[in-house]
Amino acid sequence: MIPYLFLQGILVASASAFPVLEQQPLGNALPEYDSQFDGGNPHPDLHYKAGSSSDDGAPCHRGKGSAGYFGAEGSECDSPFSLINETFSWIEKNLKGNIDFVLWTGDSARHDNDEKVPRTEDEVVQLNEMLVDKFIDVFGDKRSPNGLSIPIVPTIGNNDIMPHNIFRAGPNRWTKRFEKIWSKFIPEHELHTFVEGGWFTSEVIPSKLTAISLNTMYFFDSNSAVDGCAAKSQPGYEHMEWLRVQLQLLRERGMKAILIGHVPPARTDSKQSWDESCWQKYALWVHQYRDVIVGSVYGHMNIDHFILQDHHKVNIADTDPDDTPPKASRDATGDLSIRSRSGYLSDLRHDWSKLPSPPPDVSMDNSTVDDWFREKEAFEDDGDIEFRKSKKERRQFLKKIGGPWAERYSVSLVSPSLVPNYFPTLRVVEYNITGLENIRARAETPVAADTLPSSPEEAEELAADSESIRDPGMEDLKKGKKKKDKKKKKKKKPSFKVPEPPSPTAPPGPAYSNQPLTWLGYTQYFANLTKINNEYSERYGPSADSLVDETKDKNLLTFEIEYDTKKDDIYKMEDLTVRSYFKLASRIAKKASAKDQISESGATDDLHAAIDNDDDELGDMKDAKGKKIRNRVWKTFLKRAFVGYYKPDEIEED
Repeated sequence: MIPYLFLQGILVASASAFPVLEQQPLGNALPEYDSQFDGGNPHPDLHYKAGSSSDDGAPCHRGKGSAGYFGAEGSECDSPFSLINETFSWIEKNLKGNIDFVLWTGDSARHDNDEKVPRTEDEVVQLNEMLVDKFIDVFGDKRSPNGLSIPIVPTIGNNDIMPHNIFRAGPNRWTKRFEKIWSKFIPEHELHTFVEGGWFTSEVIPSKLTAISLNTMYFFDSNSAVDGCAAKSQPGYEHMEWLRVQLQLLRERGMKAILIGHVPPARTDSKQSWDESCWQKYALWVHQYRDVIVGSVYGHMNIDHFILQDHHKVNIADTDPDDTPPKASRDATGDLSIRSRSGYLSDLRHDWSKLPSPPPDVSMDNSTVDDWFREKEAFEDDGDIEFRKSKKERRQFLKKIGGPWAERYSVSLVSPSLVPNYFPTLRVVEYNITGLENIRARAETPVAADTLPSSPEEAEELAADSESIRDPGMEDLKKGKKKKDKKKKKKKKPSFKVPEPPSPTAPPGPAYSNQPLTWLGYTQYFANLTKINNEYSERYGPSADSLVDETKDKNLLTFEIEYDTKKDDIYKMEDLTVRSYFKLASRIAKKASAKDQISESGATDDLHAAIDNDDDELGDMKDAKGKKIRNRVWKTFLKRAFVGYYKPDEIEED
């Protein structure tokens, strides 16, 4: 049984977890698991015409070209309904019955990118209604009160409204329209809340797990109808206050939450998707409620990657302008080029290169997650001088990252999409369900025995460091004080209520330690449209624009596995906790090794490559021709970001 499903490219997921009492360094148990499905960004287009041109100005609507029957992969064309129909057919045959709920991350209307065929409000509504009908066809159940066999949780995309990107304070015409379109998906008692602002909650696992559908249009930097989350008069401020209240209520009920939205909280030198005041509150909220939040999922960007939010960048009481990306470099709506996206990914890598480094005695590639974050050894002492040095380095590392669970950070997952900018995708995430029936009681259980101090001295030392390791800087923020720095002015007290952090005695949340509802891994699926469209053309000719025999060719479009994090020998992720993503980000950011040199260039002599640190902070190797040699984890990350559509050499880097 799979607990939730997202529709964004389309992501399907399953996960497993084991009881809090059995928490231990990850990877030491075989938990029971279930799965969830994630999907979004389908961008259906009723005007798509097979055999038309995919050139700018004619996005597969007219002319003569190579647009395939199931979509024009590698283009800016939207999805034909042949792709939509066959995708839902594949889901019904291969996933139905194995997923517990759907998280649908938006953009269920085509782009407004054809001047000769402009979008209309009625068309946007019609396309969303058609997607709703598809979900109901697959997951309908007349025996259920709402007519669905599993919960489906949608969220508003920037192309689900008109004009695109522009969403005014609610109630407005779009919240009222979507209330009717999504009436089967939004719990009845949440309909009023949704009309007010386009946000709502849904208990996808009653009394255990809630999906919180965020309206990221109020955070989106390209929405000129609103102005961030700082002023009480703004809907973004109201939205953040609502989110804080919901998370607090869930904490009091002993429940957990998944956050879903359309536009992700991207924040680099080249791209800032959210208004800074919204990002600051979001980063603070997810940190303070890290005992409640299982994870966060977004769409919009169409590239497969993840984002690490660093709590140390939260400076909400007295925002430092130097830490805010300049206005000119914020989200450039419509810039969908591979160069723009690879530049953004390179910026992420550059940021990850500044993450605290593990102790020198920890292997970057071959060690387990435990080797990186082992806490107990930091307090053991056998009298050896070298071991004492290692112990000190490990303690310093743990303090920098927020303790053995890396609680300084949080993770947002951004999935690739169904629209074939590259190849259409689906994702299935597995999560832990071991002991799920007792999750409320266990949420109040003390930390596992193997994480408790083994001596009075260790207990005293832990108590002294507890706040600085697990929640660095929060007391200063709550009291409105700056860290000890005589040269800086005293911070102003925040003008809003700062959420309380988890209890110091509470165990780490499911995003940090493997327990009930923790995400364990995901399988990424993709449809190779190049192969599928070619097969279709061979059967029916390049000009065919409809299936000759729908029954015979019903299985022509299939999804195959691109990679599976649970079995992948490149990512080597033991689960999807923050610690695992911290390790992966560090490995992506490290400079190329001699092994990478030999693997990529075939070089067998060090004379064929050299480390060049003059212009590259990451210290990547270059071959004899001056071509950069990438470390294989970064190379794989880049390839997967574009769903394997491009060869690594085709992906430009700044």
